[in-house]
Amino acid sequence: MRVVLFGATGMVGQGVLRECLRDERVSEVLVLGRTTLGVEQPKLREIVAPDLAELVTRPDMAKELSGYDACFFCLGVSAVGMTEEAYRRVTHDLTLSVARALCAQNPGLTFVYVSGQGTDSTEQGRTMWARVKGKTENDLLALPMTTYLFRPGYIQPLHGITSRTRLYRALYAVLAPLYPLLRRLLPHQVTTTEQLGRAMIAVAATGAPEPHQGPRGINDLARIGRTA
Repeated sequence: MRVVLFGATGMVGQGVLRECLRDERVSEVLVLGRTTLGVEQPKLREIVAPDLAELVTRPDMAKELSGYDACFFCLGVSAVGMTEEAYRRVTHDLTLSVARALCAQNPGLTFVYVSGQGTDSTEQGRTMWARVKGKTENDLLALPMTTYLFRPGYIQPLHGITSRTRLYRALYAVLAPLYPLLRRLLPHQVTTTEQLGRAMIAVAATGAPEPHQGPRGINDLARIGRTA
């Protein structure tokens, strides 16, 4: 399986990349990003560009983006301090540009999008980020590809993976000792970066009954991925 990965420098993307590089079902990972990872691995290839939306629509990129089985889209930003227009450009417009470009070059593509709990599928709610995420999900589902929408709850980073956001790093450091307790008390509300990566590979390899996957579905898929 050949995979395209966006957002590999973020916390979720780091976890997904780790699992892709470890899983024998994944033969190649193409990472598209704004900065290099600084990682050398036989299965890994990188394309670095400051404007990803422009990059994927360039005519000379058609061949580079052909022959892939799945796209794991882990790129995202916090809506804090952003206007709806600015947040939409990054969250909706970039995602759809990538999806359309890959879909055109790869019939049968599986596209896995990391959304969030509380996403508003009606696109009519009062919470800005939830409306934009809902619009993004709905427009992805309308494209001629197989789409899975992951809505994780609390995500515990593992294996030395950290968030690039200082506040989040501090929060995860405080909550890390409590994660075993959270997992026992709220087993269907928490997941890990490892489980997210395994779950994405699982749906790309074997599919899933429903396009929307919350923490429980993600964790169930991760167990399938572990035994595959």
